[in-house]
Amino acid sequence: MSPGRPVDPEPTSLRESWEAHAGEWLAWAGVPGHDSYWRFHREAFFALLPAPGRLTVDVGCGQGRVTADLVARGHTVVGVDGSPTLAAAAADRGIAACVGDAASLPLGDGVADCVVCFMVLQDVDRFAGAIAEAARVLRPGGRMAWAVVHPVNSAGRFEPGPGSGDDPAPPFVIRQPYYRVQQYADEVERDGLVMTFHSEHRPLQDYAGALADAGFVIEADRTDRARSRRPVVPDAALPRRRMPPRGRRRPRVSRPAVIGPGSPMPGRHPGFTPGGRACGPTAPRL
Repeated sequence: MSPGRPVDPEPTSLRESWEAHAGEWLAWAGVPGHDSYWRFHREAFFALLPAPGRLTVDVGCGQGRVTADLVARGHTVVGVDGSPTLAAAAADRGIAACVGDAASLPLGDGVADCVVCFMVLQDVDRFAGAIAEAARVLRPGGRMAWAVVHPVNSAGRFEPGPGSGDDPAPPFVIRQPYYRVQQYADEVERDGLVMTFHSEHRPLQDYAGALADAGFVIEADRTDRARSRRPVVPDAALPRRRMPPRGRRRPRVSRPAVIGPGSPMPGRHPGFTPGGRACGPTAPRL
């Protein structure tokens, strides 16, 4: 595991940070089987999704990994990402994608049946605004499906050292206040690839409050207990966390859920509002 690099003591824009590390992410996520998405997150998450409708919006689509799997399952999808580099990479895969702010989606009201945010909300600067925007673009009866790093995991870390008894996992320790909202960065190295994840720790009640404020009703909640209960993490593989003003780290264990409150527009990119910066197979390159 490489040591953590210095980080500015003042919080930075998560959107700018992800653009700065977009090249790392393209390499990291581009190797099938390399990370948890391929090993267990994908199937657990897709089991929660409703049947394909007229339009699904993938918020924080990145290079289109989830988007492509949605299309393969019969969804008509538009992807939105704050990183021009990642949105352009999605377009190169033939995906209809645009550069946009999750808290100000370039889509009309009520155009979507489903909004997907897979491992995104903890990496968004204005997460409550993103949830409110998901409610706005959904038709009545539409659904939002999301997964985040579980706040217990982002509050603590596996500390190097042997486990206890017959448990081979190193001890998991929470040293910071769980309810403190704070940015952090995890630098992870695996099989010769390095990725720096920039996120913000928020307690679970903040997500639940934002959902309620947007008019959503929680219909299903799943925690990957099998992975989070006894994760075996060798000391050499422990990522380094960098958190202003002091560093910590956490494993990226997801918490997927499906919630719902209440006709895409015609055209090759359904629902795009004028002025939305389109990046897709039939749209200008960004």
